[in-house]
Amino acid sequence: MTTAGRPLTKVERKKFNRAQHEGKIRKELTEKHGNELGPFLFWLRVMSIQGTQRFREGDTSFIRDVALALENVYRRHNG
Repeated sequence: MTTAGRPLTKVERKKFNRAQHEGKIRKELTEKHGNELGPFLFWLRVMSIQGTQRFREGDTSFIRDVALALENVYRRHNG
């Protein structure tokens, strides 16, 4: 866990650990639900977390964009 011959800083280590944790969750969801539903559920999880953070910051446009994207996916698969 070194970068360019030096140990990672606390911020870099936190980012690295978070990325590994998210990868583990994605892998588990894909194994449990399959190659189509697993990544979709992971994406929903990430959007839920991001949406909550953005809503607390007062940015509602992100939530609107995610809602439109979900509606597009629904219409594509259900006519």
